[in-house]
Amino acid sequence: MKTVKEIIRLFNLGLSNRKIALSCNISPTTVSFYLNGFKSTKITYDAFMSLSDEEIKSLFFNETPKPVRPLPDMQYINSELKRKGVTLYLLWKEYIKDNPNGYRYTQFCHHYGIWKDVVNPVMRFNHKMGEKVFVDFSGLKPFIKNPLTGEITEVELFVGVLGASNYTFAYAVLRQSIESWISCHIKMFEFFGGCPSGIVPDNLKSGVTKPNYYDPEINQTYLDMSLHYDTVILPARPKKPKDKPKAENGVLNAQRSILAPLRNKTFFSIEELNLAISLELKDYNDRPMQIILKSRTELFKEEKLHLKPLPERYELSFWKRARVGIDYHVDVDGTHYSVPYKLIYKDVDICYNHELIKIYHNSKIIASHKRNFVKGYFVTSSEHMPLSHRSILITPEKIMEESLKIGRNTALLIEKIMENRKSPESSLRMALGIIRLNKRYPSARVEAACKKALNFSLYRYRNVKNILDKNLENDFIEQKLENKIAHENIRGAQYYKEELC
Repeated sequence: MKTVKEIIRLFNLGLSNRKIALSCNISPTTVSFYLNGFKSTKITYDAFMSLSDEEIKSLFFNETPKPVRPLPDMQYINSELKRKGVTLYLLWKEYIKDNPNGYRYTQFCHHYGIWKDVVNPVMRFNHKMGEKVFVDFSGLKPFIKNPLTGEITEVELFVGVLGASNYTFAYAVLRQSIESWISCHIKMFEFFGGCPSGIVPDNLKSGVTKPNYYDPEINQTYLDMSLHYDTVILPARPKKPKDKPKAENGVLNAQRSILAPLRNKTFFSIEELNLAISLELKDYNDRPMQIILKSRTELFKEEKLHLKPLPERYELSFWKRARVGIDYHVDVDGTHYSVPYKLIYKDVDICYNHELIKIYHNSKIIASHKRNFVKGYFVTSSEHMPLSHRSILITPEKIMEESLKIGRNTALLIEKIMENRKSPESSLRMALGIIRLNKRYPSARVEAACKKALNFSLYRYRNVKNILDKNLENDFIEQKLENKIAHENIRGAQYYKEELC
């Protein structure tokens, strides 16, 4: 309507229709249309120039004002979208049912999009309630001081933020180890009083063994914990902070609202530091957020209803991969545990904690034992033994009895092995290996190999096996060595005694 006002202004100055058209870059016909309309209204120039654009439009086009349509409640829409299964189309159907003359679906979405853009700095994503928690360690580290030496030690701050309510958990640990990582998750779930459906961590090695855009490899202990709590791990892409804005903002806010107020205080233990963090954390969660004007605690009251219930507390377990030995045992921290003998030389996965050892093959559990902390001890289940071994339970007496069946030299070698080994369990294991060589080689060859091992004081299973593998049990190594020792170029011990005199 600025052009219309300019036409009337120029007309009031006495310009012709053609000159007005040239000045306003419009056709003379258009100028005539507006001037005729102005004259027909019989409104004074000053009164016309004071009219609003809408009033001028209705003056020339006789338009009646459009009925005002009720705007939907944007806060309500935004909060409802965080609930599982709720869509904009469903909310529009509810809106149009209450407001038959309201906006159509396209305009409904358009107006919500404009409103969302206004609050974009604090609502970048619409996360469903109970759907995700974003976790990370803070780059800015708190510290504790040794009260005796005065030494300053930096510690790690773990931060977890729920997606829908922004409810935040923070806890300090000594280091970024897998034990600390799992412990922080357990404490976080207990702080929330439930578990979300998914966890979005950064790609730190405590949680993700091998980062990958399509198929990241999750740390086995971390994965085991997620299965216990019936949640899924969804690692953010490497070097993509926008995949986890809640964690990034949560860490930043924790640094500003928790660590910054504590910057001038000195803490002499991690427990003392965590107590102070918990007080600042409560104040942070209870503080109203800008624009939304609600606190994280208020929003969390509703999100908590969508969290999964907590199971029994997860007990930290460790995983390792091992190959089953010839004696159908695997090693865990120096203690040996049996598996079914048919898995000899197979790779197995071992899950262990302070109380229990679980052994898996092809993701199927094949053995379970109570944890034993005696180094060198053998924990053996008779069910895992072949039939021939069940009747010959591995004892020194049975071992000697079986060795005598092979030959006298075999029995003497095994006796030497038992005398020279500090650990009875390891000597029994080695002796069993020598006896089992009789399954691959004839008794005469095993007996000859044991005799040669005795002659050279070779009291190990591997020595006997090497002699048999290389067919050395019947050669004349002894004679060759004697001749070599008697060679005239060898000075001998007597020569050095004379030199010393």
